[in-house]
Amino acid sequence: MGVKVYEGEGGRCGWANPANPLYVAYHDEEWGVPEYDSRALWEKLVLDGFQAGLAWITILRKRDAFRAAFADFDPEVVARFDEDDRARLLADAGIIRSRAKIDAAIGGAKIFLAMRDRGEDFSEFLWAFTDGAVVQNHWKEIGQVPAQTDLAVEVAKALKAKGFRFCGPVITYAFMQAVGMVNDHVTGCFRHSEVAALERR
Repeated sequence: MGVKVYEGEGGRCGWANPANPLYVAYHDEEWGVPEYDSRALWEKLVLDGFQAGLAWITILRKRDAFRAAFADFDPEVVARFDEDDRARLLADAGIIRSRAKIDAAIGGAKIFLAMRDRGEDFSEFLWAFTDGAVVQNHWKEIGQVPAQTDLAVEVAKALKAKGFRFCGPVITYAFMQAVGMVNDHVTGCFRHSEVAALERR
């Protein structure tokens, strides 16, 4: 994840800095939990797109500001954002002020709605790549966890084919880890077994 490793501290994955309560809470409560809600999945994909080239902690610190700026990531609202909204977002110091990423988020909302209107549920589209199951990995050390996988390459290509942007294989794999499509908590982390138990049966 591009951060210093704190191997084994607090019984957690090595990337979760025990001195950073925001990171610890994210690791302990969110990361790797299987997410099946289409809107929530799209929000996370947008935020991961904004992360491109940055550390995830930067996005975590700004997440509330992002939610306020993007109408709680309601795709119906975001899809209607116009030039005034773009100007507002570019002037908002609380978020990442990248025109390309802002345009990608607005475009992504339109794609999300177009998929829905065709009867294609975003959650079902994503989870079909794993046949609805969580990929349960058993990495012993954080250094074994890959930055991308063949599956992430496949998902990234499919997302790009739909028109989504800022979703290369590395970003897509980070997204898949975060939303629990794969369980990449290391086996020594107390969350590995807890998260594994959350999979739909």
